[in-house]
Amino acid sequence: MKSESGTIAVIRDGAGAAQPHRVAVSESLARASFRPIRGVRAFEEIAGQIRRELTERRLRPGDRLPAERLLAAQFGVSRNTLREALRSLENSGLLRLRKGAAGGAFVSEGNGHAVVTGLHDMFRLGSIQPEELTEARVLIESIAVRMACERATADDIAALKQNIAAAERAVRERVDFYDLAAIHLEFHRILALATHNPVMVIVMQALIDVMQHFIRTIGQSKAAWVLPARRRFIKHLEAGDVDAAMAEMKQQLERLNGHYLSLMMQRGNQAANG
Repeated sequence: MKSESGTIAVIRDGAGAAQPHRVAVSESLARASFRPIRGVRAFEEIAGQIRRELTERRLRPGDRLPAERLLAAQFGVSRNTLREALRSLENSGLLRLRKGAAGGAFVSEGNGHAVVTGLHDMFRLGSIQPEELTEARVLIESIAVRMACERATADDIAALKQNIAAAERAVRERVDFYDLAAIHLEFHRILALATHNPVMVIVMQALIDVMQHFIRTIGQSKAAWVLPARRRFIKHLEAGDVDAAMAEMKQQLERLNGHYLSLMMQRGNQAANG
């Protein structure tokens, strides 16, 4: 709704998409104010203003932006230009665009999708080399292990043990190699969750996403030492032995990374030799 000051109230997404008629504007709702656009690259200025409103917390996760017609009028641009700006913010992971009667542009919950996608794209483009990826993984995981040793709850440790049990079942049942690899990588995401730090979770998810792509690139090769190393690691984690847990994880990752890089080199030599 447009006020006398020219601001437009955003609408909360709390009622759910299935019942749009129950969504109402609250008097305590944050209000976002936008200015007419004068720049040549109008969609970038629109995106910049919306980003500023997010930074100032006048727009918050779950908020629904006004209808296209109202928003385009306030910015003083065409609806096509507005849509270009909204799509760019969707690609950045800041907005979710929904179609239909209950649709619109909603502020995302902030799941780090843009970070994950950005790192993956950099790897695909060759801006990040496999050696750099594996080196960073060891360093970041060492920090995660230290934090998990200090902060992990009983539920966190139980989740890690359940993952190990799932991997053991997968080995016994001879599941697809890439399905087993996904279970192994999930262990690291659970470990990041045990740090209770959202930044660590996002960074770890980004690394896991790239590692999945990397593993599919180099092909299948089993690493029988992983599960025994995981069991030793859990014992150290439960005991709160930070140094032993970090040493175990570092040794495991460095061995695994060396294995991956060796496979990559073999694939490269085979391709070069025809």
